[in-house]
Amino acid sequence: MATRIGMFDASESSDKGNSNGNGRGRADLHVESVVPLLGDGSNQADSYEPAPTGAVDMPRVEAAVREMLVGLGENPDREGLRDTPARVARAYREILAGMHEEPGVHLARQFSQEQTGDDLVILRDIDFVSVCEHHFLPFTGRAHVAYLPDHGKVTGLSKLARTVDVFARRPQLQEQLTGQIADALVEHLDPRGVAVVVQAEHSCLKLRGARKAETEMVTTAFRGELRWDRALRSEVLGLMKIG
Repeated sequence: MATRIGMFDASESSDKGNSNGNGRGRADLHVESVVPLLGDGSNQADSYEPAPTGAVDMPRVEAAVREMLVGLGENPDREGLRDTPARVARAYREILAGMHEEPGVHLARQFSQEQTGDDLVILRDIDFVSVCEHHFLPFTGRAHVAYLPDHGKVTGLSKLARTVDVFARRPQLQEQLTGQIADALVEHLDPRGVAVVVQAEHSCLKLRGARKAETEMVTTAFRGELRWDRALRSEVLGLMKIG
């Protein structure tokens, strides 16, 4: 049974936990021996040139993985590692596919239904896989999403799940992920209220540092009526089976 070790409320600011405030964050890569393989031969850390939008520079990723193996004291040319750089590049292209997607593509699919009173929409236990942007190790868990439609405007349940994936499949912080999901629902659905709860286990906590295997982090984000109506918020959390 996992032990909850922390709860973070992203309601006050959706960019908490993001040290550079740009919504995604970026660590500058400065490995001198890689630069000649990837760029024009200059040795400046500021010569960062991202791949075109929607693309991944696979040769560059493969070269970086190969150089990492060398730096760790391994021989990237031995039989077991010969194809590893290409495998890692393909894996991260898939895992981080959300970097090249926009949630509005999914949430734009809306329809109207008759609404009487406070008719909540809740989708819970949405499995996801993400990558911690600090250590580039995976964290996995479940997201629970709820919103209170305005004037009966709703979206398909699969679109909620896809929205979680769009934000999860990129370098992330759990606190940031939670707030981004909530803010996307507010922006594209214009509901009366939103609640998002994310529960996840982090490899960076299990495999290194504190090395705590049975831990779970819980983060929350509330918007609109679900931010200030405590009774409604308690109802939603109960239906999500949180707490």
